[in-house]
Amino acid sequence: MPAPKYVAGVEIGGIPISLSTSDPVFYDLLLRRYEDFLSSTPAEFALEFEILPPRPASDDDVRVRREGEQWLLERGDFLARWDPRTGAGLVRQNANPYSLDSVLRILHSLILARRGGFLLHAASAICDRRAFLFSGVSGAGKTTMTRIATPDVTLLSDEISYIRPDPRGGYRAFGTPFAGELAKAGENTSAPIEALFFLEKGPSNRIDPIPSAEAVRRLMRNILFFAEDPSLVEQLLATACAFVASLPIRRLTFYPDSRVWDIIRRFEQEPLRA
Repeated sequence: MPAPKYVAGVEIGGIPISLSTSDPVFYDLLLRRYEDFLSSTPAEFALEFEILPPRPASDDDVRVRREGEQWLLERGDFLARWDPRTGAGLVRQNANPYSLDSVLRILHSLILARRGGFLLHAASAICDRRAFLFSGVSGAGKTTMTRIATPDVTLLSDEISYIRPDPRGGYRAFGTPFAGELAKAGENTSAPIEALFFLEKGPSNRIDPIPSAEAVRRLMRNILFFAEDPSLVEQLLATACAFVASLPIRRLTFYPDSRVWDIIRRFEQEPLRA
């Protein structure tokens, strides 16, 4: 008699994915991990998980490549095959949340690339019903910006921001369960993006323009994407150019205390862009 299947719907960024397993312990982990992102919306995609014997999470590099019509996602702690034609995939992985998060992030990056969106190494938060993104090199202050935010600011992510085109124009940022140093999932909500700030720490708070070409280069360096696929990389570049053309991209030099959020609240897009 086949083992029973446990199925959960997880909706991140407005994209519902069905996750199934015959392992009840892994299913409980999945429910706890994505508690605020569980959904009964009919799934667009489906992943079945086969659980391997316990092993440490891997530090190996991820490989994401096509094999025929399927995508192959591979690291030391997981191996996944996903067919975009059917939307279905099979994942063999360790029963740990880090492997699970990695597989879902990669799958969402592939889906978003075809839909004009992307995942970005950036913190993001909602302030006065507007979403702001904070990106930069390691140590630039992404986690700091969320840690020093005032109580009225809603955290979307302190690590990986989820960005999609908004049907009403511009782009929208969504909360994700993918936590960084704060070890805190974002809120399951979204808002139109007002601006992207590339962060630098300094003795005072100021916002400066960035030339568009430099903004595109910085943005591409921080987009989360692993696929060895020239056509998708070309599509991402076009998306990055469209994003920079439609929103203000600025350099935010800040002193790490909550007063920096005062100038963020006052920020409004100028009629002319740098």
